[in-house]
Amino acid sequence: MFLSKLADADGEATETQVWLDFALDCHYLPQETHAHLLKGYEEVGRMLGAMMSAPDKFVPNRG
Repeated sequence: MFLSKLADADGEATETQVWLDFALDCHYLPQETHAHLLKGYEEVGRMLGAMMSAPDKFVPNRG
């Protein structure tokens, strides 16, 4: 279940990156704001990827 939620979160972060690109292309967002936000979402993606590759580090023992 934990991995499923991480995958969902990663998908949502990726979708947000697409919307940031869309907002930039439509001139709703300045380039520097886009770059700042995109950098943050890329970091979130890296963190989620690391958590998905080693989920046992983040799930407490059940017993």
